[in-house]
Amino acid sequence: MTTTQNWTVYLSGEIHTDWRDRIKAGVDSQGLPVTLVSAVTNHDDSDNCGVDILGGETQAFWKDHKGAQVNAIRTRTLIERADVVVVRFGDKYRQWNAAFDAGYAAALGKPVITMHDESLTHALKEVDGAALAVAETPEQIVRLLTYAVEGRL
Repeated sequence: MTTTQNWTVYLSGEIHTDWRDRIKAGVDSQGLPVTLVSAVTNHDDSDNCGVDILGGETQAFWKDHKGAQVNAIRTRTLIERADVVVVRFGDKYRQWNAAFDAGYAAALGKPVITMHDESLTHALKEVDGAALAVAETPEQIVRLLTYAVEGRL
């Protein structure tokens, strides 16, 4: 049975590959009633938002802290409003913020899907333990969403 309800899916995690675009293309090709949202994916904007908006800092720690707090306004709000949270972990960079997003979403009772290469399974075992599904590709994410939203394989 299909649903006419629009689902909001928060996409968290690494920003250096096209996984978000691939999920969007798949969601569009399936005609799913899904809105995809995410953190700011422009790395410079994300890093500098705090000091650009609220003023400079002389120490890197406080610059990063201010940026993280400003970014949290967006990410926490979008996660709280999301129906499903997808968290992508890449192998090249450590995405500590993605681990926080997964834990935060799980603590709110949000369904979490993690996505990462098999080589990261051991390192992410605790994060994966909070997920309802663990995928390796954007195409698997689209299939999971198709099944969850419309009940079809």
